[in-house]
Amino acid sequence: MSLSIAAADIRDLLVKLVAIDSVNPTLVPGGAGEATIARCVADWLERNAVAVDYHDLGDGRANVIGRVPGSGRGRTLLLNAHLDTVGLGGPEAGLSPRVAGNRVYGRGAFDMKGSLSVLMLVAATVARHPLAGELIVTTVADEEAYSIGTESVAKTVTADAAIVAEPTEMNVAIAHKGFVWLEIATAGVAAHGSRYDLGVDAIARMGPLLCGLAERDASLRAEREPHPLLGGASLHASLIEGGQELSTYPDRCVVKIERRTLPGETIADVEEQLQSIAGSDATITTLFARQPLATAPDEPIVAALVEQATAVLDRRPELVGVPFWTDAALLSAAGMPTVVFGPRGAGAHAEVEWVDLDDLVRLAQILLSTANVYCS
Repeated sequence: MSLSIAAADIRDLLVKLVAIDSVNPTLVPGGAGEATIARCVADWLERNAVAVDYHDLGDGRANVIGRVPGSGRGRTLLLNAHLDTVGLGGPEAGLSPRVAGNRVYGRGAFDMKGSLSVLMLVAATVARHPLAGELIVTTVADEEAYSIGTESVAKTVTADAAIVAEPTEMNVAIAHKGFVWLEIATAGVAAHGSRYDLGVDAIARMGPLLCGLAERDASLRAEREPHPLLGGASLHASLIEGGQELSTYPDRCVVKIERRTLPGETIADVEEQLQSIAGSDATITTLFARQPLATAPDEPIVAALVEQATAVLDRRPELVGVPFWTDAALLSAAGMPTVVFGPRGAGAHAEVEWVDLDDLVRLAQILLSTANVYCS
C-alpha cells in the first residue's frame, strides 16, 4: 500500500489547531487546558470515520483516543501526541499561526501540534484503507507537566508497540533520561538576630549540603562510563528558600533539586545517594519522579521505522538518545516497546516557535508505511 498525505492538508489542520488555546493550567494558572482542542480533535476524527473515545479528566483536561480496527490479525500500533502547550510567547509563539515558506509559526507548532496534525491525518487515511492490525491514536493532556493524560492511557490501552511523535530532527530516539524531583530541608532555631547564643541558622546549615550536591554531580559522571546515547547523569539545585527577615535567625531552609537519571537507576538509588550527603542534618522528601526510556535497538518497531524512514529520507536515520523526558517512558513501562520520532523545527517553550512543514509531509509518509509494515 502506497499512500500519501498532502502538505496542504497538514498545513490547514495545523493552522487550525495552533489557533486553539491549549495552555497547560498546571504551568500557567488560568490556562485553557485541553478540553476545547480535545473536542475539536474528537469531532474531526469522527467526521473522518475514526472511532473515538473522549475521556474527560476533569478541570478542563481531556484525552482523545482514536481507533481504526484492523481487517485481519496483525499487530496493534499506538501513535501518541500531546494536546497541551506551555504558556504563550511572542507574536511567533502565540495563537495567530503564520505560514512562511516551509515553516509554520505559532505556539505548539513544533511542540507538538505539527505531529498531532499528522497523526490525525494518518488515522483518517488508514480508516479509508484498513490495515491488517489495529491503529490507535492517543492525543493526550498534560505532557508538559505531570503527564496525567498518557498515565491514564498506559493503564487502559494496550498495543504491541508505540511511536511518540515528539520532535527528534527525523532521527529515531530509543532512549532518554528520567528524573527525580526532591526536597532537602535543614532545621534551625528562630531567634532575634542579636542572640547568637539562642539562634541556629538553618540557611548556613544548608551550605555544606549544597557543596556536597555539586561534588556529587561531578562524581556521577566521573565514576561511571557515559551512556552511549545519553551521556552522564546529573544533579542540580533548582530552588531555595529560607528565613523570614534580616534580623531573625532562620529556623528552616529548603532546597528543591532535580536528579536526571539513566536507564538502570532507581528512585531508591537517588534517595540513598542524597541521604549520604545530607547525613542526619537534613530531611529528604521525594516529590515526583519519572523513569528513563530504554528501548532495545532490535525491537521490531525500531526496525520497521528505520527501514521506512530510510526509504523516504534517502538516508538512514540515526538511533539516538534525546535529553528531554517524554511520555514514551510511560508507554514503555506499561509493556509497549516505544520509540520517539518527529520533525525538525525550533523554539519549543521559546518566544519564536516553528515547525518544518516538509518534514511533517515526510513524517506522515513514514508513519503510514511503518504502520502498514508493522501491523501486517
